[in-house]
Amino acid sequence: MTQTNSDNMPEVVLDYINQGHRAALATVVETWGSAPRPVGAQLAIRDDGEFQGSVSGGCVEGAVVAEALEALDAGDCRLLEYGVSDEEVFAVGLACGGTIKVLVEPVGIGQGPDVSDIEAIAQARKARRPVGIQTNLTNWHRRLIGPADAQTRFASDKSGMDGDVFTVIQNPPLRLVVVGAVHIAQALLPMARIAGYAPFLVDPRDSFASQSRFPDETILNDWPDAAVEQLGLDARTALVTLTHDPKLDTPALAAGLKSDAFYIGALGSGRTHAKRRAQLEELGFESEQIDRISGPVGLDIGAATPAEIALSVMAEMTQTLRKQ
Repeated sequence: MTQTNSDNMPEVVLDYINQGHRAALATVVETWGSAPRPVGAQLAIRDDGEFQGSVSGGCVEGAVVAEALEALDAGDCRLLEYGVSDEEVFAVGLACGGTIKVLVEPVGIGQGPDVSDIEAIAQARKARRPVGIQTNLTNWHRRLIGPADAQTRFASDKSGMDGDVFTVIQNPPLRLVVVGAVHIAQALLPMARIAGYAPFLVDPRDSFASQSRFPDETILNDWPDAAVEQLGLDARTALVTLTHDPKLDTPALAAGLKSDAFYIGALGSGRTHAKRRAQLEELGFESEQIDRISGPVGLDIGAATPAEIALSVMAEMTQTLRKQ
């Protein structure tokens, strides 16, 4: 099994097909109890048994792959249910005690979705447009949808069942824009990537934001307001400023407050944040707008080291994203 971002399974399926293979998509439809993966989690399966993604964290992937290979030959969609095995602890099942229902669909074959539907989803994600696909599990009729068709599901980023119709939400990939190439950023960027974010580092100081200090990271050596304008801040993007320097932090925060960014955080003490608020008020922002900024940034976990501070920031970002 290849480790990959489980949100990009439509793209993985298209890669398999473009390589000349047949491919299937497996999606968690429902869960009960302590299921390890949420509804909407996906697995992409190639006709030679190669697969990426996860529907159970490893508990039932082997069985799902076997069903998918049969579905590719038969051209039928399959709704599978897996739970803990009472007879054999190591048998196929969820050792955590939960139960999941998984939909297996051969792409472009028989009852499965058209390749054009998967292409449309991938194109929308690339353009950072929210998109979803609804499947009627009684007749396998499908349609692509946008936020206006399922506002609550898109806003909460939750796929799920509505009667006989299963909706998979494919919001744009998460991004994190970090202003300030400091020690905390060295820990925060890889943490964000592990959590499924595409991180971007912004700092006009070449000696700080260098590939030697941040190998393999996407670095913009530009002033934050220009960099933020170039990147764009949408509802799937978080912004964190770490420099303590108002010449860098304030323009970035001002851009963030004008955007739909779901999280805005700024490093600094309470006193520093009070000064920052005053500067933003001078720029014309109302107090209620400035309240969007988490400052001092991160959950109060008693963090002392750069890595611990980065962990507190990731925790608060996750809390904001998942509990909004």
